[in-house]
Amino acid sequence: MELKTPPAQPTFATYQGVEIVGQSILAIVNGMELAQARALRILAENGITPLEAKTWYPMPALLKSFSLVFEKIGPSTVRTIGRKIPDSAHFPPDIDNLEKGLRAVDLAYKMNHRGKGNIGGYHYEPVDKRNAKMRCDNPYPCDLDYGLLEAITDRFRPKDSLWVRIEHDPRSCRRRGDGACTYNISW
Repeated sequence: MELKTPPAQPTFATYQGVEIVGQSILAIVNGMELAQARALRILAENGITPLEAKTWYPMPALLKSFSLVFEKIGPSTVRTIGRKIPDSAHFPPDIDNLEKGLRAVDLAYKMNHRGKGNIGGYHYEPVDKRNAKMRCDNPYPCDLDYGLLEAITDRFRPKDSLWVRIEHDPRSCRRRGDGACTYNISW
């Protein structure tokens, strides 16, 4: 599900003092393969320059960059960026199945962010043998989370499953101003 309305403006001041490692920000550049110069320009406009993998950058600058990407380029690009995150960001090793992959998203999120305050996260909840929920209460756009979950489920899809379905639960959405988005995942 791809919502077409613009995301609610994040409260950037809420995340003062929180930083994200450049290695993770490279997902924006990698996700905009055909427009990498534009991605670097948007990041630079928000103080993320030069972009270096081991440097830490202020989270409010990245959130503003995502708002601009959404506004100027669209939600599909934000979703594509989410799909590239596991290729760029630090991710826990030894993940060999879907449940471990989904549980590891929160740990990876915390590995790539530092600072004080509550930055939310990714909360995995098994429902039964072939269904789970992921509640995302982080400040990133829901399109980014959707793409990230697609990448994880593609990478760790069980061999006995032909597909993995991800559905954005319509009862809660950060774009509407709710505190979290929930995704129903089945395989």
